[in-house]
Amino acid sequence: MLAVWFGTQADEAFPEAWHSDAATVSGTDALANIRSKVYLSPKLWYLRVNVIEAQDLIPSDKGRYPEVFVKVIMGNQALRTRVSQSRSINPMWNEDLMFVVAEPFEEPLILSIEDRVAPNKDEVLGRCAIPLQYLDRRFDHRPVNSRWFNLEKHVILEGGEKKEIKFASKIHMRICLEGGYHVLDESTHYSSDLRPTAKQLWKPNIGVLELGVLNATGLMPMKAKEGGRGTTDAYCVAKYGQKWIRTRTIIDSFTPRWNEQYTWEVFDPCTVVTVGVFDNCHLHGGDKNGGKDSRIGKVRIRLSTLEADRVYTHSYPLLVLHPNGVKKMGEIHLAVRFTCSSLLNMMYMYSLPLLPKMHYLHPLTVSQLDNLRHQATQIVSTRLTRAEPPLRKEVVEYMLDVGSHMWSMRRSKANFFRIMGVLSGIIAVGKWFEQICVWKNPITTVLIHILFIILVIYPELILPTIFLYLFLIGVWYYRWRPRHPPHMDTRLSHADSAHPDELDEEFDTFPTSRPSDIVRMRYDRLRSIAGRIQTVVGDLATQGERLQSLLSWRDPRATALFVLFCLIAAVVLYVTPFQFVAFFIGLYVLRHPRLRYRLPSVPLNFFRRLPARTDCML
Repeated sequence: MLAVWFGTQADEAFPEAWHSDAATVSGTDALANIRSKVYLSPKLWYLRVNVIEAQDLIPSDKGRYPEVFVKVIMGNQALRTRVSQSRSINPMWNEDLMFVVAEPFEEPLILSIEDRVAPNKDEVLGRCAIPLQYLDRRFDHRPVNSRWFNLEKHVILEGGEKKEIKFASKIHMRICLEGGYHVLDESTHYSSDLRPTAKQLWKPNIGVLELGVLNATGLMPMKAKEGGRGTTDAYCVAKYGQKWIRTRTIIDSFTPRWNEQYTWEVFDPCTVVTVGVFDNCHLHGGDKNGGKDSRIGKVRIRLSTLEADRVYTHSYPLLVLHPNGVKKMGEIHLAVRFTCSSLLNMMYMYSLPLLPKMHYLHPLTVSQLDNLRHQATQIVSTRLTRAEPPLRKEVVEYMLDVGSHMWSMRRSKANFFRIMGVLSGIIAVGKWFEQICVWKNPITTVLIHILFIILVIYPELILPTIFLYLFLIGVWYYRWRPRHPPHMDTRLSHADSAHPDELDEEFDTFPTSRPSDIVRMRYDRLRSIAGRIQTVVGDLATQGERLQSLLSWRDPRATALFVLFCLIAAVVLYVTPFQFVAFFIGLYVLRHPRLRYRLPSVPLNFFRRLPARTDCML
């Protein structure tokens, strides 16, 4: 007797249903690994520990000045203050230490004061454990109240037992959970959520994002079955904000069809939804073999590039970078729609800061943000790995782009050419102006002369002319606006032209696991690149120091000439109307090539003769 029904994702039983394509999967654990699931990231907080001072410490050796520092441990995170400058039993620090914690708060904050009695020996002077549940929560820049905490000390007796000694030592700290920051677990360049931690500070949503994961085509075989035949068990993971979704796994198919739809609330249009495709390696005894889910590819879609209330149904290439080069693993077919509930609120969002106010009122350093982001990704991956079915660590790290900050020759080249692409417009305008100055096209040069004279006579037309020109350019380019959301670009990423050794270096572990001769070759290559950068930075410093030397009297004759020129220029500009000055300067710049000299101009010669501090460097 069989009971069979056909249903869709709207049915309540859909997540628990045994799909017909999973008939070859056996075992409860394996069945749980192929089902669809919605996950929520843990709620992350920044924990700020402001260590102010300690009082009445009792060092073991009272005949020396103590070198005291504070060590704070929060889960797997450990930070320490610098050694106190006031070497006494009442040391002061006034130093901030930042941690990432997640609800529910399972572990206490453990703090110890230690004395460096020898180069590699530290003596604990006192400890205390502080539960996080009872800490103050700060939502703005106003400081919370500081508190004194009693320190405890453990002494080991002869029998190996620990005896707890309570004594009068105390530590003064200001500890709070920061609700006004957004805990960054993604790169700010393609973050999916920018809201502060505290829900009280959230603004109302501006719309809804709907994502339909339809199907994939042309997937490559990711593993071999019994008999040597290649197979792929594909599933999708999408992340936006705190909500992660995982589709069901389609067994043994290179053209899987998921046809699943998910929705998210949108609070900021300048955010990115990430969709990744993976091969499930935990079905046919993969757990016993310790296999990891393989990457098939990833797609990012920025919501601000989507028109409101329009359905985008397109195929996106799935590209993965391997040590032997970039490889197209197939295509994924997605349907995306961004529905805006209030156009006015969405337009208003463009005037607000990208991150919450606390990031600007009390900014964190770059090194702090890097360290905190690493800790946040570790916490998120650990929590999602505990779910059932688990969203495994390699999947979470790939979706969050863990390791994207590591050195890569390929990525460095791509960023350099991105900068050149940005500057290409300015360079093109400079070349065009140079052609105007040398009268390459006399008609255009005469027209520029006429426009220049009109703007000199009527200077109030300058700004309206500039903005009208920008308006016309924007209207002209509207015809060629992008019709489809962008996708991963191999040419922009320089993935299609990367040298194999550069890719091998990019996939190397940290610290390196390559032989010493390869590491030496890469180190020498990095030194040569750094040498060029060092030369460019030195040239920039030289030009800046020459500007400073105009008035520094380091070269008394050059400074005297410049000061005298400034005096004459002040008198002339005071007497002469500004329009005449601008008129003659413009005519001088646009003069005919017959009136030009090939030698450098007098101001340039004077500037190049000014002294810099390069002659003082070793």
